[in-house]
Amino acid sequence: MNNNQAGRIKHTLRTRHLSMIALGGTIGTGLFIASGSAITTAGPGGSLIAYLIMGVMVFFLMTSLAEMATYNPRSGSFAEYANRYVDPALGFAMGWNYWFCGAITVAVELSTVGIVMNFWFPEVASWVFSILAFVIIFTINYFSVRAYGETEFWLALLKVLAVVAFVIVGIGLIVGLIGGHSIGFKNFTYRQAPFVNGVPGIISAFVVSGFSFQGTEMVGIAAGESADPQHSVPTAIHATFWRILLFYILTIFVIACVLPYTNKNLLSSDVQDIVTSPFTLIFQYAGLRYAAGMLNFVILIAVLSSANSWLYAISRILFSQSLDGFLWHGFKKVNQRGVPIVSFIAMAVLSLALWALQFIGPNVYNYLIAATSLGGFMEWLGIAIAHYRFRRGFIKQGHSLDELSYHAGLFPVGPIFAFILCIVVIAGQNVDAFLKLDWANILITYMSVPLFIAFYVYYKLRHHTHLVPLDKMKLK
Repeated sequence: MNNNQAGRIKHTLRTRHLSMIALGGTIGTGLFIASGSAITTAGPGGSLIAYLIMGVMVFFLMTSLAEMATYNPRSGSFAEYANRYVDPALGFAMGWNYWFCGAITVAVELSTVGIVMNFWFPEVASWVFSILAFVIIFTINYFSVRAYGETEFWLALLKVLAVVAFVIVGIGLIVGLIGGHSIGFKNFTYRQAPFVNGVPGIISAFVVSGFSFQGTEMVGIAAGESADPQHSVPTAIHATFWRILLFYILTIFVIACVLPYTNKNLLSSDVQDIVTSPFTLIFQYAGLRYAAGMLNFVILIAVLSSANSWLYAISRILFSQSLDGFLWHGFKKVNQRGVPIVSFIAMAVLSLALWALQFIGPNVYNYLIAATSLGGFMEWLGIAIAHYRFRRGFIKQGHSLDELSYHAGLFPVGPIFAFILCIVVIAGQNVDAFLKLDWANILITYMSVPLFIAFYVYYKLRHHTHLVPLDKMKLK
């Protein structure tokens, strides 16, 4: 069923919106706070290799998504692609996994807003700021997809400017233009550097870098509401890839040069420890006053942007799941502004309820967070599989690649490489727990994997679905 017939969604997102949606989805607390932990784990050289390899994998993954999204742009795309090109059971599992993980993420980001605001207003209860943030993102998404796109454009632009300023200051410190003396590259030869803990260290850094890159797939969801997906989706994905890779590689390089991997502050991944963020430390190293306050503002922008993006994404996934017959047909209702209003309100209410759960069942809340930790990698696996099957089915049905307005290069290397690396990251998430046979830790770390499989098996057994034959695949 065509999205326009079922819901009359608006196609108002431009290329600049899609570029910033993808870019804004990746630049967040993972970069501003936790990036230093990769350097501690793998050393400066190992962390650079990890981020570079992960960046290449994300590029392949996004070009796979671009090929499918330009040929068949749909709101809530990748769950729909898995449904059409692989198995409806996989589409069901991916859809459920994404909107549930997204709802948890919105709840977590709302809590984080309260923590960030307490930096300036410690006397005010954090929940007040969380509720205010919810009202803001609810209002933005309620009006139109154009309002969401414009908001994301400007929020992402502020984050980009912060990263650019950081890189410029960092390079100034390295070459001696700032601070009075050149730091140079001595930290790359300090003790065990540039590589620490060998290959296991690099694999551990894969985990950190993988979480940092998550969010780029949102451009596939937004493609269904793009004014010109055949042009804007490939342009956005290619431009975003190079910007993200440049930002991350340069950021990790600057941190590794200025701060030795033995610096204990690099282990911090807690937003409450804003003063020990590598960004704060390096700004302070350069003599900039109020560095912690400035970065705290940037993190506030990043958290609001993340909550805003996820609320948009999960409402479209729920809408798409309803179109495919997986959920109640009422979720297909779209208002005159082109917003899938029932899906949106349902996801907003669920996110707020999950946020409130921390006050009445904190242990349950923490387990829910743990249950979503690997959800993004499960989605990436599904995208890789769907694209591999799509291309094979496309050729099997007698089509030529010339018919595609955009086609991913190096097929089938791209989706296969993405699939393998995602498996490595998932398996390497908590290797120590397996070595020590710490079953409680294993359960908490890998809870999302059996949950995903359970939903896949449930749908397959209930509806007796099968792998879609290549020659029977409904390409559009």
